[in-house]
Amino acid sequence: MPEDIFVAFSEVTISGLAMIGISLVMMYLGVARKYEPLLLVPISIGCLLANLPGTKIADDEGFLGILRTAGLDNELFPLLMFLGVGALTDFTPLVQRPVTVLLGAASQFGIFAALILALLLGWSVENAGAIGIIGSADGPTTIYVASKLAGEGLLAPIAVAAYSYMAMVPIIQPPIMKLLTTKKERMVKMSYPSKSASYKARVSFPIIVIILTSLIAPEATPLVGMLMFGNLLREVGVVDRLAKSTQNELINVTTIFLGLTVGSTMSADSFLETRTLGIFVLGLGAFAIATTSGLMFGKLMYYASKGTINPLIGAAGVSAVPMAARVAHRVAQDEDPDNFLIMHAMGPNVAGVLGSAIAGGVILGVLM
Repeated sequence: MPEDIFVAFSEVTISGLAMIGISLVMMYLGVARKYEPLLLVPISIGCLLANLPGTKIADDEGFLGILRTAGLDNELFPLLMFLGVGALTDFTPLVQRPVTVLLGAASQFGIFAALILALLLGWSVENAGAIGIIGSADGPTTIYVASKLAGEGLLAPIAVAAYSYMAMVPIIQPPIMKLLTTKKERMVKMSYPSKSASYKARVSFPIIVIILTSLIAPEATPLVGMLMFGNLLREVGVVDRLAKSTQNELINVTTIFLGLTVGSTMSADSFLETRTLGIFVLGLGAFAIATTSGLMFGKLMYYASKGTINPLIGAAGVSAVPMAARVAHRVAQDEDPDNFLIMHAMGPNVAGVLGSAIAGGVILGVLM
């Protein structure tokens, strides 16, 4: 026993202690500040376990290594996450106002802008694609694409950057929204559709999306297929037991395993590098550009609709659901407390989920 303790202490390094410190900071942000706690807490524990000296728990033969091989290296966990997300997502606002899909599509410009910028800075085309997907503001999509494209050691900083910026949506987006819109635009009150989405439309929607995705971006079909399958379980109304299991047990277990395995990739030798800082900077740029492009297209729709569409909903085109929609609603209420924008913003918000998955599929189709 004393010999084991001596060996463990002999393996302590400054970089290892730094990673343990980073894991504790992530734990603080998740618990005390409530920044994406469902994922930051398990990621922080995975990082802590991977950097404790002498445990070898994150090696290929260790518990986290086996779990990583079983669900992360083969993209299983991100796909199961999307299944759960689909079961939790109500696409009714998008079905009622299909034009908002354009806002979700416009927001994906941040992905390709960051990809081009990464190429100009000297990253390989595959790594640039993996970094650009941070602009999707969609954790499972980011992990799915990065696990296929990113070079060794890049998955962890890319995943952590993606979830960090998702958590900071309420901090990053409002200044951009207020800078690019006028008070008059932010005060626009949108009318609600006169008819609700029919049962037939809600059930047909996921099936149609799967078929169209397979034709437009075949590489995105696994992600979109799981997302839409989950949504179909929610909408058909005859498989409530499956829908509830997907919304609860499945997504909860997958969230734990996904967080632990992503955290286990955060070893000191791969994470504490200059390129990690570069990934975070490029990721922030991707997210800011995605917000800006969505807002600018929202302004275009504002003028095209003669002032009946609030351009703030364009910022909800990033796929951080439902946080981005809530932020758009809150910024609108800062100008007028009687302006309820949340349901209108949910249309482009859920469209952003689809858009990010399809954009990821396009990148995979071109680069693989």
